[in-house]
Amino acid sequence: MDIRRWARVAYLYAAWLFVACLVVQVFLAGLGVFAGAQNFATHTEFGRIFGLMTLILIPLAIIGRMGRRKIWLSVLVFVLFFLQGLFIALRDSAPAVAALHPVNGFLILWISILLAQSLWRERRSPAVEPSTEPAAAA
Repeated sequence: MDIRRWARVAYLYAAWLFVACLVVQVFLAGLGVFAGAQNFATHTEFGRIFGLMTLILIPLAIIGRMGRRKIWLSVLVFVLFFLQGLFIALRDSAPAVAALHPVNGFLILWISILLAQSLWRERRSPAVEPSTEPAAAA
């Protein structure tokens, strides 16, 4: 298996793992809301740990030559994930801005699902051979 194909397969699995981690992260936030604020520590620490995956997705997208759209969406997920921490840091000085934390979280989830789904579709679709016949004039 060449490095490009390996990177694409690794990205596919990492993207779905990242989506799963995001779902767990939403659960942990709910645990903090409904089972006591002391549970937010788990939400925070888990976010710091799996957030590092965003640094893995970008080079995999580049090495896998996945196209500008997927590379830039991977960078966008990284930037949005970085903003998560900033939003929380603003909770005392700018609570209205900090309130973007859950909205941004769902945006991260949405973009991550779109990326993972598009890769899954590409992997599942048969390779299309380029036509050797000249294109018909329109």
